[in-house]
Amino acid sequence: MPKEKALFISGSVGLGHVTRDLAITRKLRNINPEIEVSWLACPPASTLIKDAGENLLPESDQWANDNVPLEKNVAEEFQVNLLKYLTSARGAWGQNAKVFEQVTSKEQFDLIIADEAYEISLALRKDRDRIEAPFVMIYDFIGCDSMSWNPLEKLLTYMWNRKIATNPAFYSDRRNTALLVGELEDVPDKGLGLFLPNRRTMAKETGQFIGYILQFDPSEYANKAETKANLGYDENPLIVCSIGGTAVGKDLLTQCGRAYTIARKQIPDLQMVLVCGPRLSPDSLEVPEGVDVRRYVPALYEHFAASDLAIVQAGGTTTIELTALRRPFLYFPLDGHFEQQIHVAGRLDRHQAGIKMQYSQTTPETLAEMIVSNIGKKVTYPTIPADGAQRAAELINQLF
Repeated sequence: MPKEKALFISGSVGLGHVTRDLAITRKLRNINPEIEVSWLACPPASTLIKDAGENLLPESDQWANDNVPLEKNVAEEFQVNLLKYLTSARGAWGQNAKVFEQVTSKEQFDLIIADEAYEISLALRKDRDRIEAPFVMIYDFIGCDSMSWNPLEKLLTYMWNRKIATNPAFYSDRRNTALLVGELEDVPDKGLGLFLPNRRTMAKETGQFIGYILQFDPSEYANKAETKANLGYDENPLIVCSIGGTAVGKDLLTQCGRAYTIARKQIPDLQMVLVCGPRLSPDSLEVPEGVDVRRYVPALYEHFAASDLAIVQAGGTTTIELTALRRPFLYFPLDGHFEQQIHVAGRLDRHQAGIKMQYSQTTPETLAEMIVSNIGKKVTYPTIPADGAQRAAELINQLF
C-alpha cells in the first residue's frame, strides 16, 4: 500500500511558525507513522526543517523570502507597518504561488498543509480545482487593523478585510479546513469593517480552535534551578532577551544592554543573555562588558525556563511559551504591528501574563527600573490549553 504524502508549507516570517509546524508533524507521525511529509519554506525556517531531518523540497530555493521585504523595506526603528509589509510582499507571494503550482504539478500529494501561507490560500480561492487534495490552513488571527488615521492605510485595511470576509465561503468547501491557533476569546468581538461580518462570529464559522501549540511539556521545566544548572548557568539572577527570528528588533537588544549597566548597580551579580536570532549578527551590536551575546539558540524555551526575567519582542509563539512556563516577562510589541499591538497583547491581557511595554517611551533608565522591580517576581498566570499540536495532528490525520 503506498504511503500517504503531505506537503507542508511553513509560511510567515521568523521562527515561531516553523517550530509549531514541526511540533504538529511529530504528533502526526505518532498517529500515522507511515506518513511522508515534504516541506516548502525559506530561511530561516528551512534551516530548522533540515536540521530536524525533514525532507525540504529543492524548490524551496525558489521560495521567496518574506523576511527580506519586512527587514529592508518596511522596518524602521522598532516599528513595522504590517499593512505596508503585506503590500510590499505581493510580488514575493506571486513567486511562491508559481512554485506551489510547479511542485503540485510534478507530484501528487494526499494533503496540503499551509501555516499562514496566505499566498497559497489566495491562489486556491481563484482556482480551487488546481489540486484535488484536501487543503488545511493554520491561522493565528482573524482580521487586519489600521494603526493610524492615514486614509490610505484605512482603505488598505478595509480591502484586506474584505478578502478575509470570504473565509466562511471558502471553507464551506469540504476540501478546505481552517485550524485556528488559540481560543475563541482571542478573537476580538468586533466587526471587520463597514458592512463586513463580526470577527468572532466569522471565526466560529470558518474553522476549529485547537488551543496553543508548544514544542515542549512545561511541567518538565518547573524546577528553575535544575534547568539553570543543566544549561550551564550559575544560580545568579538571569535575564534572557530575544527578538525572535527576524532582525527587526535589533534596537531592543541594544536598549537591553544599556539597561543592564544601570540595573547592575542594584543587582551586582546580574546575568544577561541577548539572543540575536538567525538573521542578526552579534557583531552588529554594541553591548557592555559582561553581557552574553548569542546568535541562534536551539530550544530557546529552555533558556526562558531558566530565566528569572525575559525581555522579548511580542511574538505570538515566544509570549505563549513564557506564559506556559510561568516566567515573568516584559514584552514589546513592534510599533505599527497590528497583530502584536492588538491580537497578541489582547491575548496576554486576557491571560494576565507579561507586562506590555512601549519601545518609543522606554529609556535605558526606565527599562532598568522594570528589570529591578520584576526580576524573580512570582507570577500566577492561569493554565492555558497547550495541547494544540496533538489536537491539530488528530484533525489533520482525519483528512487522509
